[in-house]
Amino acid sequence: MAKSYFGTDGIRGTANRHPMTAEVAMKVGMAAGIVFRRGNHRHRVVIGKDTRRSSYMIENAMVAGFTAAGVDVFLLGPMPTPAVAMLTRSLRADIGVMISASHNPFEDNGIKLFGPDGYKLSDDIEAAIAGLIDEDLASRMPTGAEIGRAKRVDGDIYRYIEFAKRTLPRELSLDGMRIAIDCANGAGYRVAPEVLWELGAEIVKIGVEPDGVNINRDCGSTAPGALIAKVREVRADIGIALDGDADRVLIVDERGDIVDGDQLMAVIAESWAEDGRLAAGGIVATIMSNLGLERFLESKQLQLARTKVGDRYVVEHMRQHGYNVGGEQSGHIILSDFATTGDGLVSALQILAVVRRKGGPVSEICRRFEPVPQVLKNVRFRNGEPLQQDLVQDAIAKGRDRLGNAGRLVIRPSGTEPLIRVMAEGDDAGLVNAVVDDIVGALHAAAG
Repeated sequence: MAKSYFGTDGIRGTANRHPMTAEVAMKVGMAAGIVFRRGNHRHRVVIGKDTRRSSYMIENAMVAGFTAAGVDVFLLGPMPTPAVAMLTRSLRADIGVMISASHNPFEDNGIKLFGPDGYKLSDDIEAAIAGLIDEDLASRMPTGAEIGRAKRVDGDIYRYIEFAKRTLPRELSLDGMRIAIDCANGAGYRVAPEVLWELGAEIVKIGVEPDGVNINRDCGSTAPGALIAKVREVRADIGIALDGDADRVLIVDERGDIVDGDQLMAVIAESWAEDGRLAAGGIVATIMSNLGLERFLESKQLQLARTKVGDRYVVEHMRQHGYNVGGEQSGHIILSDFATTGDGLVSALQILAVVRRKGGPVSEICRRFEPVPQVLKNVRFRNGEPLQQDLVQDAIAKGRDRLGNAGRLVIRPSGTEPLIRVMAEGDDAGLVNAVVDDIVGALHAAAG
């Protein structure tokens, strides 16, 4: 049952199509309210959202579900995912909800759930919620004064602004820096520029005019072309690109070149290790992170622990083994000294702290290693299981043999879209491209 609703990052799909319907959203609120019912206190949930038009629909449906389950609702409005996680703890809520499909196009939407500790839910709790969604829950709903209430809370955005600023040393200022920031017309469009401005920077902002349908459209971390052009136009010292829910970040250096999550993790890991702040002797990343990152860390006597794709798995490994830095190549950076989930703004602030301390250009400070040639291609399919076809399995086996010990091959279905991702890397760029093309061709044939 859990698989029919929850993917690698909550529930996600096309808005107004199963499972992202108002009916399912209401049932999620009812089910989560039941699962988190403990003790006899007034239970509360905080709900944030991104700027998609469909977020209004999902928000109101979830309010109906939670209040029906006897949970009081605090509506935060547009708010970054990490802010929702932080406020879940700060407001002593029993549950946190972020309504967002992150970097997906505006037609999609999603529901992410957090426990009272601000962490995303475990598979077991998600399964418990999913198991209730299709049940008739009417008899388990309270009546009378036990029904929940709902109210909007606008001032709590400033709690997050102050929290983000406090992640930097008190004496650090961004005076004299010109920063271009692209907020993807998403959830961070208010808070991120405000934090940077209050820290003293000169701000040039784009992607801060959401209209309900332009989130992630030709902007943000998944489409950094607009930011690259703006950095070059205004001669910014650095560019910062967030995604739709502001839990990931990419950097653009003063020359207009992109700095991805692998390089950002390298910068933070090296800096924190020098300061004696890096825990567990290394960092956590996924199977998609570049082999160059692994080699760089080894040169610094640091280790790279790999997990399967998904920031929740990175966080789980960090918590189990005591790491305080982890993330993904896409720009999800988790710094557990500060946050329970990826935080694009806080990660950017840590990079800015290193840049200010070292005093050099971003192009030098944030280029810690030469990436190994890596190719990633996506194959979209409508139905079936093309990965299980014999011709695909044969192509994969041949690809692994050709790469041998000089490279890596990762093939996986996306947890949020009907895509199969094919990634290969190795020192021989021509071989890497050939291996990926062969497997992609087989997948296209199998997918029809």
